[in-house]
Amino acid sequence: MSMPSDQMELREEDIRKHYAAAAVMLAGLDHAPRIAKAKELEAKEKSAGLGGRRRFRSTTPGLVTRSTARPVGVQLLARIEGSDEDDPITSPLQANVMHSLRRALAIALAVGEGFAEVTGLVGLKKDNLAGALAASKKGEFTELLAAEALATLYTFANATSFLLAPHATETTVEISEVEEILSDNAQLALHGALWELDQDLAIFADEEPKLIATVLAYVEQLMAKVALRGANAPRLAAFTGAAYKIEADDLTIAGFSPAGAAKSSKLTMTFKKPNEVVGNHIAKYQAVKLSKMLMAYDFERKLNPFAELGGFIFTFMGDGAPGTGKTTLIQMMAGLISGYCETAGYPFRFQNLSTDSIDSYQGKSGQNAKAFIDNVIDPNVIGFGTIDDIDQLAGKRGDRQSSAGQLEITAVLMESFAGANTVVRGNCTFGMFSNYPENVDDALRQRAGARFLVDGPQTREDYIDILHLLMGKNHSIPTGDHELFAAQEIKKAVAASFEGHSKPHEDGLLQVFDKVSKDIGTCHTIAKLGTYLK
Repeated sequence: MSMPSDQMELREEDIRKHYAAAAVMLAGLDHAPRIAKAKELEAKEKSAGLGGRRRFRSTTPGLVTRSTARPVGVQLLARIEGSDEDDPITSPLQANVMHSLRRALAIALAVGEGFAEVTGLVGLKKDNLAGALAASKKGEFTELLAAEALATLYTFANATSFLLAPHATETTVEISEVEEILSDNAQLALHGALWELDQDLAIFADEEPKLIATVLAYVEQLMAKVALRGANAPRLAAFTGAAYKIEADDLTIAGFSPAGAAKSSKLTMTFKKPNEVVGNHIAKYQAVKLSKMLMAYDFERKLNPFAELGGFIFTFMGDGAPGTGKTTLIQMMAGLISGYCETAGYPFRFQNLSTDSIDSYQGKSGQNAKAFIDNVIDPNVIGFGTIDDIDQLAGKRGDRQSSAGQLEITAVLMESFAGANTVVRGNCTFGMFSNYPENVDDALRQRAGARFLVDGPQTREDYIDILHLLMGKNHSIPTGDHELFAAQEIKKAVAASFEGHSKPHEDGLLQVFDKVSKDIGTCHTIAKLGTYLK
């Protein structure tokens, strides 16, 4: 099979050879917590009135601060089977969790093995085992062990989240903070993760519907914590710079990027055809052009040639007076992209950031906005995200009328649209629409890569066409001497619109344009255009 240049296939036999080790970990292991503390579980009283023994605390100097926690036997399979105490038979849902955890552990061990071979860690382990590790190599050995542990740990969490995602329900669980993240070596890191997962299942998975929700909540936190630690950890280039493709699961492990199944969102909106959008000729032309650009996205390279060569519009602002057709433009563009994706067999995801995202709890509005961004920029889908009436959603800094939630949304959008970590792959675009763009934060408005002028119907033909649409078909009034929607043909309409915008319309800008044209001539070079802007 042909693989992209930055991908390598993780063979099925390389994964399955770790099934036995993964099954042993799930069946039972001993782990003494290093960082986290064992959560107190309410055990049933064996004899009423008898108190439990107090925890022993050493008074010997030097031993006071040492952890006295005993190794705890972790039997994750038994814990999963006990999520419904009344039923001794393993349910299909429990079996799915068990198989997914075993598969994820095997994938993590296989990725860790590949990382060790590429970085030379295998040879250092052999030297260390034989007692022949050079003193000059000890620092490198320790760093590589930590890097392997982080790579293995993140892969385990990533694969578990991916494999269990199809079985997730609407049930959600809020678990405590993940703490037992160990980087001494890969084996210990996985033991710590399974120990803490067992602790969370014992407390939060008190009924079967909460089982998958608890596992997913844990691995999501684990991924976030490990990725944060891996951002500054050394010797991880072999993991972050490679992508492992598992064909059987259609899973790609690409560094510290969460894997996502390429699923389309179910659209329930009314689509509009381009000829049903009256007026807005330039905006309509730009929307059609951008929709076609999105379809050039290469799912193997995870890159659009237009984003690589230039000309791709990642963010745009559509502004105009109320009633000029901004929502209709959204319906048209979403319909075009959806139709293109359906024909090509690509997954398409549309999402709108609405006022429901604003929350009174501190930080929740920012989380909602970040979830919106992450859903749209998923590199496995073609995405289209809209923010209708952005002046109501994103607050303007320094404006006392802006709530804390609105300012959180503004911060997330600014960082996502043109932040230090923004990566434009060319698989998605974001449209911001507003009746009052002057009420949008200046820095956020400047992050729009293009402006779509939504000016509504302009000509006599436009008004006849829009009247025909509004009246519908339940009437007997003749059309008269007019060819319906002939003026809405994009080629014909755009030619007239561009000709009308060859000069500024505002009096002040027109005076500046005439003065500059008189001084330097026609603005047909970048130097002359820059002079005009000055």
